[in-house]
Amino acid sequence: MYNVTFISKETGETKSVEVDPEKYPYYDHGEPGSLLDIALAHGIKIAHSCGGNCACTTCHVIIKEGDDSLSESTDREDDLLDMAPGLTLHSRLACQAIVESGDVVVEIPEQTIHIVKGGH
Repeated sequence: MYNVTFISKETGETKSVEVDPEKYPYYDHGEPGSLLDIALAHGIKIAHSCGGNCACTTCHVIIKEGDDSLSESTDREDDLLDMAPGLTLHSRLACQAIVESGDVVVEIPEQTIHIVKGGH
């Protein structure tokens, strides 16, 4: 079991969720067990114009803690990230970053449309 914490850069709201890799996929958007999959399954909206298919940058997020707990980025993801507004050294596409081994803290940038809600 791992904890994933989502922080809204715009509102400052924070929501932590406990995830069980045995239950992936949660929501069927993005890669199974991706940050997008986990967020949507727990009422955290992250824009994903391409449906989580690694074809745009609308699900761009910034990893504040736990980079090493995520899957490695692919060349395709890296190429797309080059076009993301607000790119940092810790940027990932939420649809591609799979939680594999530990806790992660994720910031949802202001450029990404999102709503943090309570509950599933």
